Amino acid sequence: MKLLTNTILMIRPVSFRMNEETAVNNYYQHEIKGLSAQEVQEKALAEFDAFVAKLREAGVNIIVVEDTMVPDTPDSIFPNNWISFHSNGKVGVFPMFAENRRQERREDIFDILEEKGFVIEEIVDYTSAEEEELFLEATGSIVLDRAQRIAYCALSPRADEDLFIEFCEDFEYTPVIFHAYQTVDGNRELIYHTNVMMAVTRDYVVACLDCIDDKKEKKNFIKQVKASGKRILDISEEQVEHFAGNMLQVMDSDGNAITVMSQSAYDSLSSDQIAILSKEAALLSSDLGTIEACGGGSARCMMAEVFLGKKS
Repeated sequence: MKLLTNTILMIRPVSFRMNEETAVNNYYQHEIKGLSAQEVQEKALAEFDAFVAKLREAGVNIIVVEDTMVPDTPDSIFPNNWISFHSNGKVGVFPMFAENRRQERREDIFDILEEKGFVIEEIVDYTSAEEEELFLEATGSIVLDRAQRIAYCALSPRADEDLFIEFCEDFEYTPVIFHAYQTVDGNRELIYHTNVMMAVTRDYVVACLDCIDDKKEKKNFIKQVKASGKRILDISEEQVEHFAGNMLQVMDSDGNAITVMSQSAYDSLSSDQIAILSKEAALLSSDLGTIEACGGGSARCMMAEVFLGKKS
């Protein structure tokens, strides 16, 4: 079973902007004053293209799919919120909180992958849960430790507990459930996606323990991580705000690990944290400032890992 993948699916934006439907519970989003909608799109596209170029130069296989103008999908740049790919040939398709994000789900992406030789054995579709106002936004809501078969989930309006348990049963993961918070205008609010405050690498779980307010939940989280054989690299809430929790470890063409993050995330890390992460894998960072500000997501959100096998 592959623990890291060399192949990443990314969606090249055509009408990126701050999505008013997601801003209701994504407190990392904000408008950039003085920029027109066209200028936001142009800056985001430049960041996207530069990021893809860096990943390819590092030896990562990037499948770029162009977004379409119709339907209007301002957050299409974050495909990992609606789809997940697994080494047993299964594909998960997930229910989305924002109505205009549901239109990001594209069947032609399956065709594109199959044309490139990837084998899809089964599509597990959870999207009917939207009719009951229940949501689970793929590997935004779920952070997977594929090596240890553990799935971490911070419950929120975008991460329903029963749906998460169903996913874990379908894909054979052990669930770790908790609540994660951030401070917004002096109040503790649920963090919208688990992958904002934590990431899993080969040897570490990078996580902000201060986001887990409940002592029992925090104790259980630490216990589960230690039982998995990994160590916790604790990051601060301020570092979470700079998307330091939104990392993803991938593999280059020679099988070497690369830990990918935004420039903002990298710049927020201490020299000790950089040293720890650098011992484990090469670090790759790219400026995603416009995408982070308007989209409230970062490097990890932009990358849907393709773990599917290929035709022999």
